Amino acid sequence: MRDKILRWESILLLLVVAVFAWGWQSTPGFAEADNLSFLLLDYTEVALLALALLPIILTGQIDLSVASILGFCSALTGVLWNAGMAFETIVPLVLAAGAVLGSLNAALIVRFGLPALAVTIGTLGLYRGLAYVVLGDGAVTGFPDSYRPFATGTAGGTFLPYATLLVLVIAVLAAVVVHHTPIGRSLYAVGLGEQTARFSGIRVDRLRFGLYVVSGVLCAIASLVYTLRYNSARADNAYGMELIAVAAVLLGGVSIFGGRGTVVGVGSALLLMAGLRNVLFLNDVTNEIQNVINGLLLIISVLVPVVAGLLRRRRHPAAAAATEQPPQQTLPDPVAASTAHGSPEEDQR
Repeated sequence: MRDKILRWESILLLLVVAVFAWGWQSTPGFAEADNLSFLLLDYTEVALLALALLPIILTGQIDLSVASILGFCSALTGVLWNAGMAFETIVPLVLAAGAVLGSLNAALIVRFGLPALAVTIGTLGLYRGLAYVVLGDGAVTGFPDSYRPFATGTAGGTFLPYATLLVLVIAVLAAVVVHHTPIGRSLYAVGLGEQTARFSGIRVDRLRFGLYVVSGVLCAIASLVYTLRYNSARADNAYGMELIAVAAVLLGGVSIFGGRGTVVGVGSALLLMAGLRNVLFLNDVTNEIQNVINGLLLIISVLVPVVAGLLRRRRHPAAAAATEQPPQQTLPDPVAASTAHGSPEEDQR
């Protein structure tokens, strides 16, 4: 029972309750339906990018180009709309573009064996630059009113936005895949040890390739929501949002080295950051101070597991050493095995 109470996800949920209680008590208008809708909408795209990053980081990799893919897909949406294309046709084309950009990341990382950090830092600039090439510095507006409610409206007269329902559906699907399917078990296995996962028969390269493609598609979905929500397609849309998404994933308890983390933890971190940002916004705290707080949250999210590990090693040095250095298992030597058991010809004789 104590372990469950002290789990990071439980601590995050308590912090979420504390922040929302603080906002309700100290900030006029915080608990109003319109503000709660704004709070949830404000982090819709961040949540989609975080869900795109979650399985990638579970395998010990990273994708820093997610916000740039969003920006390129938003720019592409504007260009196609300006060209007179129907929005129903634009949506699948934008989703396909996101998949292509994700595939390029995957090809460089998986096929050529390049470091994910270096590749996605490069494509972060590349995709953002391509967005400016496609659309320029201007903005495209005037998207169809029939679609905008899906990005700005609420369901059934409640405070729950349609975009948040979309995030919840994707989060539930992610939770099922990550925590209840062989694919999810493979994610954790690869994050804990890539070579061991390969020896276990997991197709690591295929798995990682698929993750980057799915990440690109989720970024494209986020771009459509972002573009419709602000009624503006720009090349600089979501600039810098990748850092907020990474902070949410790491604050949610996902290890930057892979192999540990949950969808519930990431969801709790997103609610915590959204609630804190909303309270600060209502109290007229500047964006610069909010950026400082986001940076501190990112540092804390990385520091807490390290400190917890140090404390655990100090309290139980023998158990920690046994956990960190498991007995090495060697593969059987085929030559020695054939010497011990005899060759097939000798067995037949």
